[in-house]
Amino acid sequence: AAEKISVENAADVAGIFMDELRYAKKEHFKSVLVNAKGEIISIDDVSVGELSSTVVHPREVFHMAVRKSAAAVIFVHNHPSGDPSPSSEDVATTRRLSEGGELLGISVLDHIIIGDGKFSSMRGMGLID
Repeated sequence: AAEKISVENAADVAGIFMDELRYAKKEHFKSVLVNAKGEIISIDDVSVGELSSTVVHPREVFHMAVRKSAAAVIFVHNHPSGDPSPSSEDVATTRRLSEGGELLGISVLDHIIIGDGKFSSMRGMGLID
């Protein structure tokens, strides 16, 4: 079996995706499913959007999390502009997804936005309780 990767903080997660996403021309939204020990079970592509935004539905996001019995999920997406500051849309989406996760008993640990060599952690910014 492949060794499971544990993620302990936002920088660990950002490090996994930085090279792949920092120069992407479109917005990619991924979910990182983790087990109760904080090890990554799987990384799923939720959507690839147009230039500015991605439509993310809770049912698509949590479908895999439920199927794979994830304890928690971390969302990751990139901003093609290179600026990782969350937009108001990002904040609203994260809130909606956190509420959906709460109903299912799957916690949203963080939502990380990848920019050009920089990232933001919405939990670190106090945008996720």
